[in-house]
Amino acid sequence: MGSGLAVTVFGAYGHTGRFVVAQLRERGFVPVLAGRDADKLRVPASEFGLDARPASVDDPASLDRALAGAAAVINCAGPFATTATPVIEAALRAGIPYVDVAAEIEANADTFAHFTDRARAAGVAVVPAMAFYGGLGDLLATAAMGDWTAADEAHIAYGLSSWHPTAGTRSAGAVSRQRRGGGRLVYTDGRLQHRHDNPPTLEWPFPEPMGSRTVIGEFTMADVVTVPSHLSIPEVRTYMTVEAAKQVTAPETPTPAPVDEHGRSAQTFLVDVVVRSGDTERRAVATGQDIYAVTAPLAVEAVDRILTGRTSTVGVASAGEIFDAPDFLRALSSHISVEVHQ
Repeated sequence: MGSGLAVTVFGAYGHTGRFVVAQLRERGFVPVLAGRDADKLRVPASEFGLDARPASVDDPASLDRALAGAAAVINCAGPFATTATPVIEAALRAGIPYVDVAAEIEANADTFAHFTDRARAAGVAVVPAMAFYGGLGDLLATAAMGDWTAADEAHIAYGLSSWHPTAGTRSAGAVSRQRRGGGRLVYTDGRLQHRHDNPPTLEWPFPEPMGSRTVIGEFTMADVVTVPSHLSIPEVRTYMTVEAAKQVTAPETPTPAPVDEHGRSAQTFLVDVVVRSGDTERRAVATGQDIYAVTAPLAVEAVDRILTGRTSTVGVASAGEIFDAPDFLRALSSHISVEVHQ
């Protein structure tokens, strides 16, 4: 448990940030609320009696103040193309672990490219994409691999009942599309590649009760950065149910609406991960409710494990590399149901 340790949450008043703050409090940590809008910080700060520290990514001194005395920092503020580098720099100055919930492929790739050597030399853990996209898929793929040291392909299929995007999701998506020049990214032949054609549509055999669904193939998510960062798999492909893919890009789709006492939406998900080596396949499946809400226990569990020394490396690392993937997934049993078939 947190034992009263302070953890700074940058972007604490955002949709996902609020879930992270609640999860930190539940786990016994003391959240320090940070973000650029002082007025928005005051609301949760006064409600829960927490410290609010306004900070901006273009003001390093304000970030240093936000992280002062904290044991770790969780960055929940997108677009991460803008926020990740300044907050990681502040974490390195403070000598504390950094975790973010970035779903942006390019931002996560930048973190690995720019900070791997520096974070390792500093002995600081930097874990990007510790979220539903990127982190969960990586943990599932790693668990499915089991004793395999390499595989030919990894397929990560997302079955979402719906996808009502937050303002942050829309903003991050716009930044990614701009960086890609209207194209898309795939991970094939052992590297990220740009394409400008339309992604394929196919049927994916999700386990029951979902069953076979039409998906957008090569609907590329952060898993194409996290999985191959430590697993020897030259082909990593991600898929998204057609209905969810249409909703997340439609301008008229509303933001998530709470339906329970935890503030979760009615959205449910099934993540189906298949790794293949030759003619042999292994599978891991996760089910749960609300992709934004479930990001909170993923990120907070990561912080708890880093601070208690339950890690296998330092520096920049994805979830599947730095943590014991099967044990980590078992720790999430109250939030996610997982089955691994080897």
